[in-house]
Amino acid sequence: MTNTHNKARNPVRRNGFTLLELLVVLAILGLLYAIVGPQVIKYLSSSKTETASVQVKNIDAAMKLLRLDAGRYPTTEEGLNALVTQPQSMTNWRGPYLPNAAALNDPWQHPYKYVSPGKHGEIDIYSFGSDDAEGGTGEAKDLGNW
Repeated sequence: MTNTHNKARNPVRRNGFTLLELLVVLAILGLLYAIVGPQVIKYLSSSKTETASVQVKNIDAAMKLLRLDAGRYPTTEEGLNALVTQPQSMTNWRGPYLPNAAALNDPWQHPYKYVSPGKHGEIDIYSFGSDDAEGGTGEAKDLGNW
């Protein structure tokens, strides 16, 4: 008799969440996404620009090593590939100066540009950024070894 009496006083509780609890959790997640999302996207886009800047400096340093060995920078026609494969006209080439040709592409998978003699120095190594067109701002800005 006491068993049925206790069941009436303590109704059976079901495990799980109420609709209100789920809505509160979804609202909190939405707010977090609205606040954090744009910051994460901004950080990811700036990281590609920073990566390109570091890569240009590495290519420039490799070019200086090549010049020490060969006595000159590659011509514009010989290009950046001279860091990976020996041009016929460079007899003192002791490379490769970069591990592979993939290192000659920017983070947006466009090849880095090279001009010798350059407008800004003896050589210009540069990328036009994400849009691969001259000019631009943000992730599309031009960057080089000058």
